[in-house]
Amino acid sequence: MLDARRLYMLKTVAARGSITAAAQSLALSAGAVSQQLAALRHDVGVDLLRPDGRTVALTEAGRVLLEHADRILAAMEEAECAVAAVRGTVGAGTTLAALPSTVARIVAPALTALGADHPQLAVTCLVTDQAQLRELTLGTVDVVLGQRYHHLPETAPKGVAVSPLLDDPLLVVTAADRSDGRPVALRELATHHLVVPPATTDCGQAILHACQQAGFTPATRYVTADIAAQLALAQAGLATALVPRTAITPATPGIRTAPIEDHPILRLLFAATRHTEAADPTTTAVTAALRTAAQQDRSTRIPPS
Repeated sequence: MLDARRLYMLKTVAARGSITAAAQSLALSAGAVSQQLAALRHDVGVDLLRPDGRTVALTEAGRVLLEHADRILAAMEEAECAVAAVRGTVGAGTTLAALPSTVARIVAPALTALGADHPQLAVTCLVTDQAQLRELTLGTVDVVLGQRYHHLPETAPKGVAVSPLLDDPLLVVTAADRSDGRPVALRELATHHLVVPPATTDCGQAILHACQQAGFTPATRYVTADIAAQLALAQAGLATALVPRTAITPATPGIRTAPIEDHPILRLLFAATRHTEAADPTTTAVTAALRTAAQQDRSTRIPPS
């Protein structure tokens, strides 16, 4: 009989690209993972992996087995969720992955509310920009607070359920003495020195796309994905920043914010979970807390400094 743990290791190796990377994510030694994969190879009687440069790749048999493994592992999670739904109580632990720019105004209030409503629930929160939905499909996290910019196609991995939380506009941020806070036409920024995220990021692509729609290519003097650095440069009068509204603490001194009136740049914040027919009370509670925090944040206005 096939061992579900070994099937999960095969899935992880296929996703990570190497036994070493898979072992690190599983908090195991590479030798331990290799032993389990060797046992799985013995169970099925055929090679499942082959060398591919410095990585490994699935053989045809490995690819076929992985397709079945995905269904087997999904069915096991479905069974766990069905039992949890019958029990009807929130569990003892779960893992949330969230963007750094959402922590102060959405994640922290949501976790505070969860602590009050479900004191038995311990939420491990991973703050990261990297590959969140992939981690969700691998089972290393249970809920993802992610983002999608509206100019990008709507895509989600197979087996992932997405729940919209908030449309989060980018605001024009300048030093407090350089703006009156009135709405800004994006083309007005053609003469500004901008601080923007790298063009390889979703936000950087969204800004470039919007500026090009407004008829210009932005004059980029500073490039950083660090929002604290963007705000510091704007506060010093060295650059104009375009920053998501929820990433700006209302009490930040020395800056002024203004909406974009003609080519708004919006990111959709969403909560994502693995799709199951039976709702899991724990991930449902986390998603509900995130949604409530997002709705409360929507009504919060950033006062001029």
